[in-house]
Amino acid sequence: MKMCMSKNNGAGRIRTGTALTAFVILSLAATEALAQSKDAEPSTLKANADMAASLPFGDTAAFQDAQRGFIATLPGDVVPGSNGKPSFSPKDYSFIDKDDAPKTVNPSLWRQARLNAIHGLFKVIDRVYQVRGYDISNMTIIEGDTGIIIIDTLRVAETARAALDLYYQNRPRKPVVAVIYTHSHVDHFGGVKGVIDDNDVHDGKVQVIAPDHFMDYAVAENVVAGNAMNRRAQFQMGGLLARNNRGMVDAGLGKAVARGTTTLIAPTTLIKNVDESHTIDGVQIDFHLVPDTEAPSEMVMYFPQFKMIDAAELVTQNLHQLYTLRGAEVRDGRMWSHNLDEILQRWGYKADALIAQHHWPTWEAERIVDFLKKQRDLYKFINDQSLRLLNQGYTPTEIAETLKLPQSLAANWYTRGYYGTLSHNAKAVYQKYLGWYDGNPADLSPLPRAENARKLIAYMGGADAVISKAREDFKAGEYRWVATVMNDVVFADPQNQAARNLEADALEQLGYQSEAATWRNEYLVGAMELRSGVPAIPPNGLNPDMLKAIPLDLLFDFMGIHVNAAKAEGKKITLNWNFTDINEKFVINLENSALTQSAGREDPSADASLTLTRATFDKVLMKKDTFFGDDVKISGDPQKIRDLLATFDEFSPAFPIMEPLGPAH
Repeated sequence: MKMCMSKNNGAGRIRTGTALTAFVILSLAATEALAQSKDAEPSTLKANADMAASLPFGDTAAFQDAQRGFIATLPGDVVPGSNGKPSFSPKDYSFIDKDDAPKTVNPSLWRQARLNAIHGLFKVIDRVYQVRGYDISNMTIIEGDTGIIIIDTLRVAETARAALDLYYQNRPRKPVVAVIYTHSHVDHFGGVKGVIDDNDVHDGKVQVIAPDHFMDYAVAENVVAGNAMNRRAQFQMGGLLARNNRGMVDAGLGKAVARGTTTLIAPTTLIKNVDESHTIDGVQIDFHLVPDTEAPSEMVMYFPQFKMIDAAELVTQNLHQLYTLRGAEVRDGRMWSHNLDEILQRWGYKADALIAQHHWPTWEAERIVDFLKKQRDLYKFINDQSLRLLNQGYTPTEIAETLKLPQSLAANWYTRGYYGTLSHNAKAVYQKYLGWYDGNPADLSPLPRAENARKLIAYMGGADAVISKAREDFKAGEYRWVATVMNDVVFADPQNQAARNLEADALEQLGYQSEAATWRNEYLVGAMELRSGVPAIPPNGLNPDMLKAIPLDLLFDFMGIHVNAAKAEGKKITLNWNFTDINEKFVINLENSALTQSAGREDPSADASLTLTRATFDKVLMKKDTFFGDDVKISGDPQKIRDLLATFDEFSPAFPIMEPLGPAH
């Protein structure tokens, strides 16, 4: 597809050079930002000290749980990558080795970062093991009668392979007989080809089990809005930040996201009923579907012979997200709470162990029951109290400022907001029920942000006057306001370096104060890009395994998203598509600047017809072939195909966030 790269109004801000993987490689921009980073201001020192005084740091039970059953770590503590750089390296976080938090890290977050830094192979109970700390998620390994069952395969094949190797270095080398995907997020299935291959599945040696509709959601989330999600995830996960006390210390839900090869093997068995029981290699597993909670396709499990619950990602050792900052559909706090109660009532009172696919386990029925109750009530509290306030007319910002957890919830480490926060989860509830509009007509059609900023700064006396006042507020610790008003100056004039620097300084202090790893990363990446520009980031491309799994109707819709309305103005193009290997036909029609499709038919009056295989179509989308090669037969007018392709935009993986994009085109 020929596409139009978006421009950055801050001239020269997008740096050239070798493009590096967005999540993990420390870029030139990060190095420059590190050199420009500041120490904690007095207001930050006080905020963090007040936080430390309010929490029960004498409670060290989580450290005992996180280290319980430890067996071994990988030799050298490095997961090799495919390009000479580590896929994951716990050594990057060796600086997190002291009890006391540094001045530039919230003390509560520092505690979570230390817990997430504990890594290796762990025994949970007899025949149940976990590999933790080599990706953002966990791999769980169940020992069957003749082989092993792997629950979730981490995010990339490199870390999954290393996790399985670590297990085999310390346990009998039994074959993998089944892989279970708990849900449709990539950090739980992307490493599958590190532990099995397509031939194992094709030959019936391994079954792959997943919840109903797994494939629909596993691929859709990563395609339709994938470019924007990937860019925003760079802020949420902090992958481009330096690993040190002034940079990325944690991801909240786990230590960090690994880099490498994302893979996918389609399930051979789908759990379709709400409750199903299967015996796999002598191990009984009671499956329970929990859709539309943390993921749209998800399931939890109970193992009667082990008295163990695997709660997938419905429980974690922190507050999760009803809205993820990278962007996704809002999750239902009411259903999340309801399903946690289901787990509690069905299994909680008789379980000896509770594991999840992030963080560390909880043992003993009394502790498990208390843990499940608190997590259940946490999401119900956020849901109900947000709805109570919105029904009184409060707006999302007002609700977020008002809500406070009751002390009975706030005093537990595993309900703290290291990943999700009370603030942005409350706003998520508002969005789910009422959408973006707050009901005030003044907010119905405001000026675009840059234009609004220019007029606002002019009304306030101009940039110099605003910056002068903001510097005084910065000294007073009013970092939220300083970040807001300096952002307006930057949007009014992206070249105003004084405003960029002051906004970066304010964001940095907010990051140092943030209990949530996600918020810290967001603030510090924002500061980095204000100071050093947007790092060079490679195009995301389409993943081959994901691409094979995407149905053609979704792929044609994906093509439609690339149509630039202005370029398509006045064009009318109809094309027939005949896929010979899968016996499918489509007609696509470009008219009124919209690309529509119709499956299972052929239009005799089409401008052109293409006959090809699905594999060739996929190669073209991955830019490894063209529609005009030997593998595509074209009848009719080939120029019409070129005309269609000429309307397509390409999505920049490095679009600006901290400054204006420029006019949409």
